[in-house]
Amino acid sequence: MSIHTVALMGLGVRGKIHLHGLLENPEHFRIVGLCDVDELKMRAVAEEYGIPNVPLFTDFQTMLKTVRPEIFVFATYPDLRLNVIQAAAKYGVKGISFEKPMARSLQEAKQILDLCHEHHIKAVVCHQQKYLSQMQNMKRRIEQGEIGNITKIHVETQAWFTQLGTHYVDYILWANGGYRAKWVCGHVHGPICLEDSHPAPDYLLGTMELENGVHAYVECGYLAEAHNPPEYGSSDNRLTVYGTDGYVYAETDGFWGACTKATGGRLVKGKDPGWRNHQQIPIQTPYYTDFAAWLDDDSKVHSCNVDMAYHGFEILEGMCLSALDNVRVDLPITDLNYEPVVERMKRELPPCGSRKMDIYLGKGAHKERD
Repeated sequence: MSIHTVALMGLGVRGKIHLHGLLENPEHFRIVGLCDVDELKMRAVAEEYGIPNVPLFTDFQTMLKTVRPEIFVFATYPDLRLNVIQAAAKYGVKGISFEKPMARSLQEAKQILDLCHEHHIKAVVCHQQKYLSQMQNMKRRIEQGEIGNITKIHVETQAWFTQLGTHYVDYILWANGGYRAKWVCGHVHGPICLEDSHPAPDYLLGTMELENGVHAYVECGYLAEAHNPPEYGSSDNRLTVYGTDGYVYAETDGFWGACTKATGGRLVKGKDPGWRNHQQIPIQTPYYTDFAAWLDDDSKVHSCNVDMAYHGFEILEGMCLSALDNVRVDLPITDLNYEPVVERMKRELPPCGSRKMDIYLGKGAHKERD
């Protein structure tokens, strides 16, 4: 067992959650540097988390050059990802953990993937909500055969696809045993959320066929069905996996349900702690435990590995291309010599405001930020 040195950049809400997960794995990780543009906040975080003597930096390249960490964790907005990973490769980092979406475009995402492969960097993208108990229990029921053979999967999330959609496409692939998508079709509309720091169309509806014949359906945005009380807001979401002998669903807000052979064909429902309780339920802890296992053993590939994250991004990009070009898009997308999809959607998608969209934005969508 190795103890890996870690430098961390970005000490906002998400950054502190990453820091907590790392510190909860003292047998695997040792923090050797922190970086943030706000030096006072950084010092306060170092005191709060019991690491007051860790070197502090306001420039991440200086930190990487000075402390030469094995692992680099950063919680930034998507427009910074590529430059940061280029610097990490330059300074010999061997492991990276960063936030979703992995890039602003598939072209950038492919550059990130290629950098990781070229420099033998093990990278994970933070689709960590699969570590929630309701998600783990759903996966267990599927693997134990409670629903028989999977026949189809349905995702509904009222947040736009760069907020929760990337999570849920990853969870489709995870729940279905890692089989990749063969083709996708999609519809998109609405340009308002394209101006967000995590840009996407206001609504996306897509379908895909996976390698094992399972069809999966994805809805991201304000027209997706709401399942829960209003206080749960516009991040309302659900992943439902249907099989020959029943179905199971799980939501990152905590709700779950099962109608299977084990329940006698009755729908059994419950609620576990959701992602809003991330300070109380340490889902970032097992995420980093599994990262350490992969760092030490090539065979223990992390479920949030960058290759799978890239494929999830490719699926969503393909759905956007399908909508814009009115075609089915076969995967993988090998020719990336096209205008970035976000820029094209900004130009081509007409306004389509509605009272429901106005209410949605007024309430505030999924506001968790890097």
